[in-house]
Amino acid sequence: MQQDMTGRVALITGAGNGIGRATARQMAARGAIVAVNDLKSEFVDAVVNEITASGGKAFGVVQNISSREGIAAAVQQARDHVGRFDILVNNAAWVRYQAVPDVQPETLDRMLDVGFKSVIWGIQAAVAAMDPERGGSIVNVASTAALRSTLNSLVYSGIKAGVLGLTRAAAAELGVRRIRVNAVCPSAVPTEGTQRNRDASRDALRVARTPLGRMGNVEDIARSICFLASDEAGFMTAQALVVDGGVTFTNI
Repeated sequence: MQQDMTGRVALITGAGNGIGRATARQMAARGAIVAVNDLKSEFVDAVVNEITASGGKAFGVVQNISSREGIAAAVQQARDHVGRFDILVNNAAWVRYQAVPDVQPETLDRMLDVGFKSVIWGIQAAVAAMDPERGGSIVNVASTAALRSTLNSLVYSGIKAGVLGLTRAAAAELGVRRIRVNAVCPSAVPTEGTQRNRDASRDALRVARTPLGRMGNVEDIARSICFLASDEAGFMTAQALVVDGGVTFTNI
């Protein structure tokens, strides 16, 4: 049964493709009014058009959320569109996998700006925009790399582990405001953004090690995000929901 999100206003960062795009589609199918954020207007327009053509409600928010001002503007734009703000999905990321000796300041800075700082500033902006009586829901997209690292992932694993820390700290502080804060931890799923790092033999090994016998997909992750954002998870906060087919906590 799909969770009812009728009338809720949800901002999804990095929703131009991948997990963000799938989440935008699924929230709209559940009745949410979706603010589709990305840096590229053509990506945003494509997702908005896809949703509206299917009978859903969506509008574009073209903002660079890697700065405090950018994410604040995105949240404000989403709130102003309908006059309320209920759900924030901190999904945007910019990722480069590098061995320890190869990490450069410019790579580190950009990954931190998009994948870590924007989560802090997004939470801050969401708190100001959410109704003090209704509260709201924030879902941060972390990764199983926060729990079990791979090679060449010093920065990425560190950031995603940090996102889990932010999730728990924000949940502790914001519960009194009726704001729930949770995270989803996907394993590797094929997306447009991860295509450059894909390798058929490595994917086959992942499948062999996964109890459910397949790779995850963006729809798997999107459904989990929708659940955490919905009233069905109304007594869940500070949680990290691992969506990985069982691979992280088993050894087969």
